[in-house]
Amino acid sequence: MKKKLGRPIIEIDWEVFENLCKLQCTLIEIASYFECSEDTIEKACKRQYDKLFTDVFKEKRGKGKIALRRKQYSIALDGDKTMLIWLGKQYLNQAEKQEVSGPRGGPITVIGTGYPKEK
Repeated sequence: MKKKLGRPIIEIDWEVFENLCKLQCTLIEIASYFECSEDTIEKACKRQYDKLFTDVFKEKRGKGKIALRRKQYSIALDGDKTMLIWLGKQYLNQAEKQEVSGPRGGPITVIGTGYPKEK
């Protein structure tokens, strides 16, 4: 029987790999987790998924983004005012409107900031 040449193939726990992608971990971080090189992860993705790491990562991280969005909505709907305001700005084009006026080169007045007006 012939001896195999080269290093043995590193076993990747694909469930852990996919969870790391969901957490937006980089290729470097994932390789570090599995204690191997980035090239090893690239080759393992090609064997497992028949795709490049970047393609697998894009696909798997989408599930992480969905989970994060779901949690943000849950927190907002539970009454977190900061999250409600942030989501309103992101998805509903809501903004705190401010007007700036004054003569050129002179003092300016900012309206709509919540600060008391000068007398």
